[in-house]
Amino acid sequence: MKILVCISSVPDTTSKINFTADKSAFDKNGIQWVINPLDEFALTKAIKLQESQGATVTVVNVGDAATEPVIRKALAIGANDAIRINMEAKDSYSTAKEIAKVAKDGAYDLIIAGKESIDYNGGAVPGMLAQLLEQPFVNACVGLEVSGPEANAVREIEGGKETISVKLPAVIAGQKGMVEEKDLIIPNMRGIMSARTKPLQVVEPSAVEVKVEATAFDSVPARAAVKLVSPDNLDELVRLLHEEAKVI
Repeated sequence: MKILVCISSVPDTTSKINFTADKSAFDKNGIQWVINPLDEFALTKAIKLQESQGATVTVVNVGDAATEPVIRKALAIGANDAIRINMEAKDSYSTAKEIAKVAKDGAYDLIIAGKESIDYNGGAVPGMLAQLLEQPFVNACVGLEVSGPEANAVREIEGGKETISVKLPAVIAGQKGMVEEKDLIIPNMRGIMSARTKPLQVVEPSAVEVKVEATAFDSVPARAAVKLVSPDNLDELVRLLHEEAKVI
């Protein structure tokens, strides 16, 4: 079985996010980049299938050369090889289209991705990818088992969970719960050393067709200062809620 895992390079959740002076772009200075956390759940699941079923795991990333340290981390976690599509991921459609070409050329049995990236939270790439490949798609997956030509996927729905059986090849968009958080793989020294020699293929995009373009970015407004009111001073609390907060 051949598995393709889509990974994004995203800012570490502890990074302070800033934009350029004209607010036209994200300021990358001083940012620590990591594998998108939801993609890490997908990758760990793929490695478990690698161990249990002898699957080969390829990771694919859309990005420039700056994303290669993150790709090497995915290789250190246990992926067999990697593909970097040499373009900036500007919108969901162009990203999905380029990954779809790689997927078709590689004839993968299973494609797994995080349901969204934590930087833009678009959540559109996996679904678009499935549509372009004309393959079954399961979103918000929190459990996955593969048996021969079928996969049983458990996904979250409103008020519960649903188990779906799909024929392979298929696209699965995973999230937290796809594997236990304690089972996420931390690369050891052996994995880090072996990642240096694993194949990392760079391919050029076929035709970049961007349909959505960001025109400006803005930071979330700073929260107002907190005012503490004594529990004995209810009159002052009512006044503040009425005159300043204007909620009563």
